[in-house]
Amino acid sequence: MANVFVYPRATEKAYAQSQDGVYVFNVPLDATKNDIAESVEKQYDVKVVAVKTAVQSGKAIRFNRGAKRYPGTTKRKDAKKAYVTLAKGDSIQVFTEQEAAKEEK
Repeated sequence: MANVFVYPRATEKAYAQSQDGVYVFNVPLDATKNDIAESVEKQYDVKVVAVKTAVQSGKAIRFNRGAKRYPGTTKRKDAKKAYVTLAKGDSIQVFTEQEAAKEEK
C-alpha cells in the first residue's frame, strides 16, 4: 500500500499525549505500521520513532421503529487508531488553531 491517508484525532486525550511527543491518527483498517510511519513522515516532514496501533470494534446500536414493531440492531464500522511517537525535537502543529484562540482571550 503506497498511499495511506492519515489524519489526526482532535480529542482531549490526543491533545494531552501530543504534549509528550505522541500523536494519535485515524488510519485505514488495512494500513500496516510501516505504511503509517512512511505516510506521517511524508505528510508532516518529521522522523517517526515508533508506531502502536489499536483496532476499535464497531459498537452495536439498537433502534426501535415504533411501539409494536420489532426493535432492530445494526453495527457501527470498525476504526483503527495509530499512536505515533516522534523523535526528540520534532513536532506536528495539530492543535495550533485552538492554542492561538486561547492566547488571544
